[in-house]
Amino acid sequence: MTSAARYRHEVEVSARAVLGRFVAPPALWFALPAFLFVGVFFVAPLILNVPLSFSNWTTYRTAIVWNGFANFNLLYGQGYLINAIWVTIAYSVIAMLVQNVVSLSLAYALRESTLLNGFFRSLFFLPVLISPLAVGYIWRGILDPAGPLDSFISNFVPGGFHYSWLGNTATALPAVAFVDAWKWIGLTTLVYIAGINAVPRELHEAARMDGASGWQTFWRITLPSIRWGLTYGIVLTVARTLGEYGAVIMVSSNLPGKSQTLTLLVSDRYNRGAEYGAYALSTLLMGVAVAVLIIQVILDIRRARAAAKA
Repeated sequence: MTSAARYRHEVEVSARAVLGRFVAPPALWFALPAFLFVGVFFVAPLILNVPLSFSNWTTYRTAIVWNGFANFNLLYGQGYLINAIWVTIAYSVIAMLVQNVVSLSLAYALRESTLLNGFFRSLFFLPVLISPLAVGYIWRGILDPAGPLDSFISNFVPGGFHYSWLGNTATALPAVAFVDAWKWIGLTTLVYIAGINAVPRELHEAARMDGASGWQTFWRITLPSIRWGLTYGIVLTVARTLGEYGAVIMVSSNLPGKSQTLTLLVSDRYNRGAEYGAYALSTLLMGVAVAVLIIQVILDIRRARAAAKA
């Protein structure tokens, strides 16, 4: 190799070494569209929403005037904030209990991989694929006083049965929570089926040989073995219900203090022209959601450490 060729080769090697430090790996290019989508439509609005929460800016004003915690104080003084928080907590707790108890029961019943169980797994998962707005329309018709539910109950009640499930303050919130749980039961059922099937069969066989009943086996072996998956499912359910909007806005009567959650209050403030109140509520919701996600990360770390020790 001549000196010129050797020099050219050394230059090419050096250039590739330098450029290689700045060339992104191929996997990053595939993930770049997802990063851009999340950054533009989720991260950027969340970041911009925080300073607007501490101002009185609206789309009808050009100047941003900072007013500190005045928006939060106004919502608190009017009573809307506290009422919406309690309604949201009650709604999340009811939906979490219904969804996880039913999902765990279904998962235990459908844990075996048979053709019939596969059919029912698909059947229960079907609502997950339906749009939240469509779910709201479906259940709004079912729960209507002239709907099929009241018509069915009328067959057993003399004189007929006509009850406004969504208009009565006693049943409006539980009905909305039930609809939300109904939509997502199929997803948590599959998660719990995977957890139950991961439990070694030897443990169940040993319990059966020791004379343990089905309930004792479930309570003493199955449930403790899937405690991390159960905790994970509960945290995810709570995080999701805090920001649920689609099905809730269609089913709920949006009764302040009765069925008006934080997300519905955000929409109500915005539609009434009090955009600064909507910004403040959005920031509050974001803070709660971040706190729940932090709890989820902590649980994941603890689960990983427990698995490593085992």
